[in-house]
Amino acid sequence: MNFFDFLKTIFLQKKANSPDELTPEAASLINFKVVVTEFADNVESSGAEKVCSLLKTKEGLQVSYFNEPFNKSFLNLESRSFFDLLEKGQTIIDKSNADVLIWGCREGDKIRLNFQTNLQYETTSGTFTSILDSLYFPAEIFDISNPFPNSLSYLIYGAVISAIAAPNRQIRIQKRYLLKKIIATLSSDNSAKQLSVEYLPFIMNFLGIIYLSYSYDAETDKDFKIVKNLLETAISHQDLIKNPIHLGCIYYHLGQLYDSASNYILKKPSAYYKGAINNYRLAQKYLGKYTYPYDYGAISYRLADLFYDYWKQKNELQALRDSVFNLREAEKIFTYALFPEFWARIQGKLGYHLSLIANLTQSTDISELAIAAYKNQQKIITEKRDPHLWAEIQEKIGDIYFYTGRQDGDTDALEEALEYYHDALYIFENMELTDATKRLGISITKTSQLLN
Repeated sequence: MNFFDFLKTIFLQKKANSPDELTPEAASLINFKVVVTEFADNVESSGAEKVCSLLKTKEGLQVSYFNEPFNKSFLNLESRSFFDLLEKGQTIIDKSNADVLIWGCREGDKIRLNFQTNLQYETTSGTFTSILDSLYFPAEIFDISNPFPNSLSYLIYGAVISAIAAPNRQIRIQKRYLLKKIIATLSSDNSAKQLSVEYLPFIMNFLGIIYLSYSYDAETDKDFKIVKNLLETAISHQDLIKNPIHLGCIYYHLGQLYDSASNYILKKPSAYYKGAINNYRLAQKYLGKYTYPYDYGAISYRLADLFYDYWKQKNELQALRDSVFNLREAEKIFTYALFPEFWARIQGKLGYHLSLIANLTQSTDISELAIAAYKNQQKIITEKRDPHLWAEIQEKIGDIYFYTGRQDGDTDALEEALEYYHDALYIFENMELTDATKRLGISITKTSQLLN
């Protein structure tokens, strides 16, 4: 099947070098750590060692092999064992300090690869990969005596680089630099053209992830169309997909594509918002709340941001309510006990979005819900741990009490506002934050005037 020839026509046109590219010396200092686990295989195989040896030849990687014995039955991707997969993977990542962990599992005459990263569902740093994203290959090509097609080794390489979280600018630049080289290689190498058509939807899905990871913040729709073409090609062959979660992943990435376009393409038609929302909701049909809750919850979190952005564009109150609904869905999954940092971010957004609804509807009850959410956030963002952010939350709570007190003539609410404002003022003064101190001074004066 000559689908790599197909890529030549749509996948990459030469682009000018980015002015932000790292110097060769700086790039050489950034190496991403990859750990390949021993494959779950019912026959004696050298698949993991072969993947290790392939990746060790690739730029920017430090690769190691993890072969400590443990029960790998959770690699079947069934929902009942999914939590075991995440937990064991996180343990290995913590132990090895890996950027990416590669799982391998035999399914019949195929090997399935999956990619796990640290805190995979909490990271917001430009990674689009789910641990459920699966890359299939014929098991026979992992035999140590068989040649491994160059294009497929670069596909695995691209999957690894795409999965890496990029929390700072230098890592983002290095990640993009490597992806650019990978894409150029994939678009010019047809060494895997004889691969059977049954592998096409999975390969197209990962090609879509790779190109989306490279071009997600493009300001024109040229790259958008390329990724859309790749992912829609994968969906057009859904009859070859036996497990519906794989179809859910493809819709998830289409949602991410439209989501990114709504943020970065200079012209922002509502079609991008609608495309993102529709594809995310399609993904949730396959990645359900009670089967694959973390993917469902991650999508809900993104939907909340989309509905909020749509409200800013269209000023439709229902969109803001839909945002809160989706944050509530995410809140049920990313709990205080298991995901304290992520839960705190959700609470902060809930507090803000509920406060907006409260102002628009003049609802005291919703104001109280907003305050409760902000106070929940402060269970994690404490005065001792992060005084600046804690003080900002105090100020926000004070604002809600101020508007409630002014609206209802409620002196108790105004007195509460003063208390919260003074707590924030104390922190800002000690941190010598002049602008924040002036702002709080104005708020305190306005509140005191209403009380008098």
